[in-house]
Amino acid sequence: MAVDLLGGDQAPAVVVDGALRACQADPTLQLLLVGPVEAADAVLAALGPGDRTRVRAVAAPTGPYVDERDVSSVESGVRTAVLAVAQGLADAVLSAGNTGATVTSAALGLGRWPGVRRPALTAVLPSAAGRLVLLDVGSSVDPDEATLAMHARLGAAYASTVHGIAAPRVGLLTIGTERGKGDRLRRAAPAVLAGLELPGAGRYVGLVEGNDVVTGGAADVIVTDGFTGNVLLKGLETAYALLGTPTPEPARQDARPDGRRDAGHGNGGADEARAAVLLGVGGTVVVCHGAASGADIAAGIGLAASLHRRAAVPAIADLITDPDPQSPRGGS
Repeated sequence: MAVDLLGGDQAPAVVVDGALRACQADPTLQLLLVGPVEAADAVLAALGPGDRTRVRAVAAPTGPYVDERDVSSVESGVRTAVLAVAQGLADAVLSAGNTGATVTSAALGLGRWPGVRRPALTAVLPSAAGRLVLLDVGSSVDPDEATLAMHARLGAAYASTVHGIAAPRVGLLTIGTERGKGDRLRRAAPAVLAGLELPGAGRYVGLVEGNDVVTGGAADVIVTDGFTGNVLLKGLETAYALLGTPTPEPARQDARPDGRRDAGHGNGGADEARAAVLLGVGGTVVVCHGAASGADIAAGIGLAASLHRRAAVPAIADLITDPDPQSPRGGS
């Protein structure tokens, strides 16, 4: 896993903490730490001699590390991490840095799937009914109907592939379920979504409201713009943290692409609830928010590792992209 040491409000210290936690939790995990060499050395120093071979460091081309980081240093860190995946040196990327820089670096460095103009940051939230896939949560703040339609397909493919949900229900988030409610986009999108063929035998179930995100009874996947999704995600994360809401028990196991159940490698719903997956690019990219703790970083690394081990991203790409052998498929 390529880990961006420069990403996050308290980087590199919090990323070092998360990387160390991840190594200790998963004895088979191998990390490529991208950023200040002295920060990577801190992880190596904290590990036992037998575990140090599982961690390598790559210096990002940003010059000496300083506390007052600017966006260029964040971009350089995540660009180097993405390049490591593109060159086959790593299997996935984890960053808690600037979202725009991460999305741009991933799209340029790994390529986008055919038909995906704007990749979607996809989060999984605990709900009263189990788990709910929410997208977009920060990548596309001003989408059009076509973008929402693609994101609906991406969300259905994720729910079907990763959660093993048969015929996932997809809803559009708005301010009321009555016809004509919402802004121009929310009034125009339902006609597009209603006629959409969704992966995994998914079906569009109509308009949903904010309370449906918490209950989870109306839909398995909820689609919205990245601005609204990001505000909703951060608000719910804070509320759940203050209330001490646990991840629902159904999140303890996941379906593999081959249909078998997998409790595997510490992924569970807890990891998904702390990180977002960038869907639509040719590789596994997991994003944590800037205020992530060491535990959040470790959970994000665990999620990235689990998705790679289960070949989830290529399986989702196969449900989205055209069955053309000449078309590039999403890598792991």
